[in-house]
Amino acid sequence: MSEERRPDIRSGRLTPEAYAANLADHVPPLTDGQAVLEASRCLYCFDAPCIQACPTRIDVPSFIRRIAEGNVRGAAETILRSNPLGGFCARDCPTEVLCEQVCVRNTQQGSPVKIGRLQRHAVDRLMASADNQIFERAPATGRRAAVIGAGPAGLACAHALARAGHEVTLYDARAKAGGLNEYGVAAYKTAGGYAQREVEWLLGLGGIRLQCGWTLAGLEQFERLRREHDALFLGLGLADAHELGVPGETLAGVEDAVEFISTLRQAVDPGALPVGRRVLVIGGGMTAVDAAVQSKLLGAESVDMVYRRGPQQMRASQYEQDLARTRGVRILHWLAPVEVMGEGGSVRAVRFARQRLVAGRLVPAGEECILEADVVLKAIGQRLGNPVLTQCGLALRDGRIAVDASGRTNVPGVWAGGDCIAEGQDLTVDAVAHGLRAARDIDLLLRNAGTPWPV
Repeated sequence: MSEERRPDIRSGRLTPEAYAANLADHVPPLTDGQAVLEASRCLYCFDAPCIQACPTRIDVPSFIRRIAEGNVRGAAETILRSNPLGGFCARDCPTEVLCEQVCVRNTQQGSPVKIGRLQRHAVDRLMASADNQIFERAPATGRRAAVIGAGPAGLACAHALARAGHEVTLYDARAKAGGLNEYGVAAYKTAGGYAQREVEWLLGLGGIRLQCGWTLAGLEQFERLRREHDALFLGLGLADAHELGVPGETLAGVEDAVEFISTLRQAVDPGALPVGRRVLVIGGGMTAVDAAVQSKLLGAESVDMVYRRGPQQMRASQYEQDLARTRGVRILHWLAPVEVMGEGGSVRAVRFARQRLVAGRLVPAGEECILEADVVLKAIGQRLGNPVLTQCGLALRDGRIAVDASGRTNVPGVWAGGDCIAEGQDLTVDAVAHGLRAARDIDLLLRNAGTPWPV
């Protein structure tokens, strides 16, 4: 292998100061004055479309009015009563395609009220205060619930059940709670360890016992949880990454994008992390953008994000796509990988076939190109992965757990939510909504002990 084609993967590409600046909060918080000024732009619509666009139905005009009046604590309470992970969602939620897209200021003037930043302003101010626990638990009910998965869905469900007076045990396979909020979202979106600070606040309510390092490993274990608890919620997320399914995928340098992000998020010194000089990210969603941008921020010279369809079909929002481009990421469309090419056991390039749409289906256009790379990051989605779930008799749909409108599975006494269910949208705010939905249904049933579990 010639010298110029050796994989160029190394750490320390930048100065410590550059790493600190690059991975700092990419959206600065609003000052008090800026927040009041922005809040004054809200029209406080009676039939506010922003509320309907929010999966957790936060009363947006109400919390914004409180900010305008100087009642920031009241604004935070309004937010957190609807979404206990409102601080994280304010950082990660694609508000540009949800509440801000339908904001009347946007539809009439093309400049929405900055709802996400105002939401963050209110919650951050509360979290930074000495007395930040605004909720109290209801009287103890004597009922017990188990929640498997301490990601957004599980945290939201556990918090709501604890508020209702039930005792909750929260299980997670990782060393920390938070799920993708802690392990799968770009560092520049959650600077300052915010995900863990939010977890600490949620657990501060009381009534929730967290057990990390716990894995659902067998049918007997599952059945024991059902026997020992009055209700069971599954917020497992998606454990396994999809494969490219092309030759050369096992070459050194081909990695899962979520694992790349997780490693960076847990790193004490980001400068010690090796990064390729030429990075290819395959995928078109938020994870692909996070992996691509962070590769650039760690010092990669060239980063290409490659997607098999067109820009309109990308799951990443236009805001995220623009963010990637402004950070120096090149986005290429209509290219599907057909071979990962290597030398000496390491990746050196990927061969792509150009695609086109014919009658709604992707077909090869008859052209190919080769893009060189030292590292290839796969961001083409995840799947359920845990075989225990089918052994437990849980019905699946499209490879994920099937639930009804209340989040109930087909197994009596078992609910599910978040990315692991068939309607999961891979958004934190959707997962929170699923957890809260299930908690409401569980609470109603637990309070009526004479009601048998639905079959």
